[in-house]
Amino acid sequence: MDNPGIVLLGAGGHAKVVIEAFRAAGETVASCVGGPSDPQSLLDVPVIPDEAELPALRASGLSRAFVAIGSNRLREKLGAKLESLGFELVSIIHPRACVSPSVRIGRGVVIMAGSVVNASAVIGDLAIINTGATVDHDCVIGRCVHVAPQCALAGCVSVGDRAMLGVGAKVIPGITIGADATVGAGSVVVRNVNDAALVMGVPARVRDGGRTR
Repeated sequence: MDNPGIVLLGAGGHAKVVIEAFRAAGETVASCVGGPSDPQSLLDVPVIPDEAELPALRASGLSRAFVAIGSNRLREKLGAKLESLGFELVSIIHPRACVSPSVRIGRGVVIMAGSVVNASAVIGDLAIINTGATVDHDCVIGRCVHVAPQCALAGCVSVGDRAMLGVGAKVIPGITIGADATVGAGSVVVRNVNDAALVMGVPARVRDGGRTR
């Protein structure tokens, strides 16, 4: 078989949306790998309840995989595990996303329906650009970042590895958001954010200062 399908690591709500994104793009998800408490199938995709089965899946001829886990740190860890087992991390752009041809996209990235990524943006490995989010020109999105639904990043914003931007967050042009930072839902970021800081509000203010870059 030329295209035996994709192994999805994860079997929760985020995985459901990822399955539908792959299907919309004409791809097949062969199986999900979850845990013992997960359902036996997810949107008619069989769920294997044990990560210990990953080597057998790879040996069976399945070579492409995707980490459908919302947690940034866990997604990073599991992505490394898949690659160590010889899987290729694939990316998926939903057909109803609008992505400039000049965008650079890493491995294991999902860009969901309704999102817009504009000219010369860079999207790092294992990042999530979620439903309806906008990433404007020349933004740099780091590894394992999650840009949640309806976020809006203006031009030349830089987001560090594993940062989390909550639902509906807004960021003005030229801002730097540090690695492992969290921007609360609905916040408006008008100043740079330190590594590991938590900021919330309009305008966003520091609730936990994190580390200075």
